[in-house]
Amino acid sequence: MLHVQTVPGLTRAWTEILFKPVLSSRRLGSTSSANQAEQQDGACRGGGQHDPARRPGRPGRGVRDDPATAANEISVDFDQSREAYKSKDSLELLRSLVVFKLCSYDFLVDKNKEIMDLGKKILGQKAFDQLMKMTFYGQFVAGEDHRAIRPLIHKNEAFGVGSVLDYSVEEDISQEEAEQKEMDSCVSAAEKESIGENHREKKYKVHKQFGDRRGGVTGARTYLYSSEAKCDQHMETFIKCIKASGGSSVDGFSAIKMTALGRPQFLLQFSEVLVKWRRFFTFLALQQGIDGTEALKQRLELKQLQVKFFLFCSTLGIRIQITIDMLDWNSLIDDRIKMSDLLVVPNIELGELEPLLKKFTMEEEKQMKRMLQRMDVLAKHAMENGVRLMVDAEQTYFQPAISRLTLEMQRIYNRKKPVIFNTYQCYLKEAYDNVTMDVELSRREGWHFAAKLVRGAYMHQERERAKEISYEDPINPDYESTNRMYHRCLDYVLDEIALHRNANVMVATHNEDTVKHTLSRMNELGLLPTENKVYFGQLLGMCDQISFPLGQAGFPVYKYVPYGPVNEVMPYLSRRAQENRGFMKGAQKERELLWKELKRRLASGELLYTPMY
Repeated sequence: MLHVQTVPGLTRAWTEILFKPVLSSRRLGSTSSANQAEQQDGACRGGGQHDPARRPGRPGRGVRDDPATAANEISVDFDQSREAYKSKDSLELLRSLVVFKLCSYDFLVDKNKEIMDLGKKILGQKAFDQLMKMTFYGQFVAGEDHRAIRPLIHKNEAFGVGSVLDYSVEEDISQEEAEQKEMDSCVSAAEKESIGENHREKKYKVHKQFGDRRGGVTGARTYLYSSEAKCDQHMETFIKCIKASGGSSVDGFSAIKMTALGRPQFLLQFSEVLVKWRRFFTFLALQQGIDGTEALKQRLELKQLQVKFFLFCSTLGIRIQITIDMLDWNSLIDDRIKMSDLLVVPNIELGELEPLLKKFTMEEEKQMKRMLQRMDVLAKHAMENGVRLMVDAEQTYFQPAISRLTLEMQRIYNRKKPVIFNTYQCYLKEAYDNVTMDVELSRREGWHFAAKLVRGAYMHQERERAKEISYEDPINPDYESTNRMYHRCLDYVLDEIALHRNANVMVATHNEDTVKHTLSRMNELGLLPTENKVYFGQLLGMCDQISFPLGQAGFPVYKYVPYGPVNEVMPYLSRRAQENRGFMKGAQKERELLWKELKRRLASGELLYTPMY
């Protein structure tokens, strides 16, 4: 017999926390659900007949033969150089052409660090910094601090483009130093003392050959743990970034990375716990013969589940209560609750719950708690300053924990409006399940789903790690399948917005076809840019021919705006050059438009054109 004791502060029942995603379907299949969707659809579209084709999850459907809707359709021309570059003077256009051309030379990109080091020695630091500001730094970075970036932010805003502020300073350390830092910060004291006694999975353990997480990463800045004091400094930097965004722009964003806020050991361990629980649900689904379907189509029979689950847990007593509260945000940041008690996983063979590790030191307990408390501080500052917080995605061995903790913040802070945005990497095989599950949870609990959709920045690193360590490659097999996944996730969220107006999405892409697909779907679904439900995002210094025409047409569009001192942003710039090598070899259109605009200005006597705002 199972004896359950009451635990103070419990906010959700066991099934609500762990089984809610699999106890019902996302589809509007029942009569009551369908009627409710029809009423909501009619309300948000101003009445009219419900179209059954316009259910969430049915991409490419929902076109209405409605003259009023057709009249409201907005099209954007991405081939007009004058409109694309009206925010730039001619020197800025010339700089773009030079930088993009240099980025296309393999030798310069491969040896960029050595060349920059040589440039510092020859020119001296001051002259080298000035050269960088005239070229690469000036192209891709807004300025050295929150005061220096304001002119660029205000200029972009005047031409319809907002900002996602991103403090892009990184430590410039050797590969050996990076590997050692990662090994020290991802292995607990218990693991060091009892090698082989803890049943950790190899994917969620640190491996020295992949300890330098900067390797094979394009565009994403990397934080390596050194101390709790350094994490506090990162938090203070993010707070300054949030305040700068609130003070410099309207409805701005600020980007953060969770690995900057604490020891990554906790993210590895919590990710492993979440993945093992997900496998346990798959095991239960297999027992009921419903495995192999999409996550939201899996419906476990509750009566069978209760019998099997209580038999499974009959020897556990009070530890059940600890797990019930595992994902309650208030408990996670409460100093009185031990984090190690939450890191328990089901052992199917033994039929019991067991701790992920045998023990944690008191300092490790405090470190795990501090990471979550720092996140909470940042969320509160974002609310106070009217800024939306964009939590960047990271490697797959960290991402389950990052996504889950971000979702828990959304539950708290996204009640009235979208404040916390999660990032979904669509090159992952599980991207669609992740998006649909989180959308469903937001609908049931009544908070604003808010997402940034990206293709992903860690593909080469992820593939190599999976191959070397021998676990399943988490990445889609090719670029075309990633495109399909991106559009599938995007269509699902757009349908959700059309039905309930309670979701928000940033389409973060440089792919013109994806942008055109989004505009087409918005027209089909009657989603207006003035509703501020669908945003677009590109990196500063890239794809202006997409960003600025969108902004001038009234669509909410944002540039990811890196900033920081020249010398400390060089690691970021080095990887930006590497990313642009591949990008610019295939970005013939952007260079053609830049040349076209320069020639037009020369022919019309506007070579000295100055943007007016």
